[in-house]
Amino acid sequence: MSLSNAEEQLMQILWKLEKAFMKDLIDAYPEPKPATTTIATLLKRMQDKGFVDYVQYGRSREYFPLVKKNSYFSKQVNGMIKNFFNDSAAQFASFFTQETDLSQKELEELKKLIDERLKSQK
Repeated sequence: MSLSNAEEQLMQILWKLEKAFMKDLIDAYPEPKPATTTIATLLKRMQDKGFVDYVQYGRSREYFPLVKKNSYFSKQVNGMIKNFFNDSAAQFASFFTQETDLSQKELEELKKLIDERLKSQK
């Protein structure tokens, strides 16, 4: 299951804060700040999807992520590779290196990461 753009933006804030009350979440948004009801609706949807939960303190709720950022990002990237690149990491890498403005240094760093990964699999 994935998040909408608005949910993903809120999730990014929650990952950064690790746990937060409603006021903390709204304060973390750039201007114009969303309405409290908007954030509450997003949080409810995200809770229904299993991405966030909360601890109740009196009338206040402290929200926290149930899904780690790396885990979510990994699933998103793997889904993108499957859906847009015929499940081929090589096609993805080809597109990525050709369609982005990577410097010589960045390309060399990518090559080094790949070489290290290859060595570790032997």
